[in-house]
Amino acid sequence: MVVADVLEVTTERETHMSEIDLTDLAARHDGSLNLHGYLARPSGEGPWPGVVMVHEAFGLDDVMRRQADRLAAAGFLTVAPDLFSAGGARRCLVSTMRAMLSGKGRAYGDIEAARQWLSGSSDCTGKIGVIGFCMGGGFALMTLRTGFDAAAPNYGVLPRDLDAAVAGACPVVASYGGKDFALRNAAAKLEAALTKAGVAHDVKEYPTAGHTFLNDELAGPKVLRPLAKVTGMVPDPEAAADAWKRIDGFFGEHLG
Repeated sequence: MVVADVLEVTTERETHMSEIDLTDLAARHDGSLNLHGYLARPSGEGPWPGVVMVHEAFGLDDVMRRQADRLAAAGFLTVAPDLFSAGGARRCLVSTMRAMLSGKGRAYGDIEAARQWLSGSSDCTGKIGVIGFCMGGGFALMTLRTGFDAAAPNYGVLPRDLDAAVAGACPVVASYGGKDFALRNAAAKLEAALTKAGVAHDVKEYPTAGHTFLNDELAGPKVLRPLAKVTGMVPDPEAAADAWKRIDGFFGEHLG
């Protein structure tokens, strides 16, 4: 099934990067009627631990694909479902954000489809984590109890019922920016909730960083990029390097 589902495409990327069709799996889990994803496969021979990567609000763009490539380079078989497959960000963003906040919606079926794809792959060890950025970080927090072995939410909105979301959760490594004023105190609240729940975790706030600090360049429509700079939604290479070191180590411990 895995080989048949992989749709190889001709791109400038290395041959171990490909697009996959997740539509059939999404249908089994009430996901999107049409779902595609990006597969980033480590070099060499597997099997490898798997990671479902959930993109930020701007969609599964080149910045996000490079994040998936980076995870693959670190030794994780990575699938990034395109939550906007049904019509792009303009048509899907609002409903997807509502799903993230409410805990209900097709996006959860899409994330589960990606997890099931990895679970059914002979290239995966069966240990599977979830990582998300921005909107995807919120989804990572909302799926802590859905069968993943570890989670890495990055600057994600906290669930409305945080205690319920983390009760019995998988291990969590989370990163936030001290200059991300929309998520003020989110790191401290998450740390406290995870400690109370007895969940293994590593939560860190970076004083110099703002929202989207793990990106390697400004993302989103060009017309919005000046606003992103003003609001501090810019890369922070030093904080990003430390965050990735923590994520790699944490995933290595809990998925290895």
